[in-house]
Amino acid sequence: MMVNNMWEIKEFSELTTQELFDLMYIRVKTFVVEQERIYQEVDDNDLTSIHIFKYEGKKIIAYARVFREDGHITFGRIVAAKDHRGTGLGAKLVEEVLRVINDKFPDQNIEIEAQTYVEGFYKKFGFKSVGDVFLFNHTPHIKMIKNHIII
Repeated sequence: MMVNNMWEIKEFSELTTQELFDLMYIRVKTFVVEQERIYQEVDDNDLTSIHIFKYEGKKIIAYARVFREDGHITFGRIVAAKDHRGTGLGAKLVEEVLRVINDKFPDQNIEIEAQTYVEGFYKKFGFKSVGDVFLFNHTPHIKMIKNHIII
């Protein structure tokens, strides 16, 4: 386990049962209940992901997961607790995700499937939209890429 600026970074096998419950709770609350989407929120990617999260008291207030997929690195399930949205926490979470990717998967391209309403948010981090909008779990998404840049 690594702790960096209060962010916790753990492999699946390192999560405590309480942490696993807490991260599943915020994900289902946000992506299934708030967004009114019925889909299999917990999936096999959880088993191979690096889980990045931050607690405030006994509650996870931000969460993301990072994993390898088809020759590239991806991340998803980016979430800030509803009462922390608009505070910059989401941007700090993405910065931490990109730092972890740079540390653990240097020199690799990143591809994500972003909900279209946050496309502009990811562009601020150097992501570029590719292709057409598509439906994923009943929600419009766009593929976005961030190429590794050699300095």
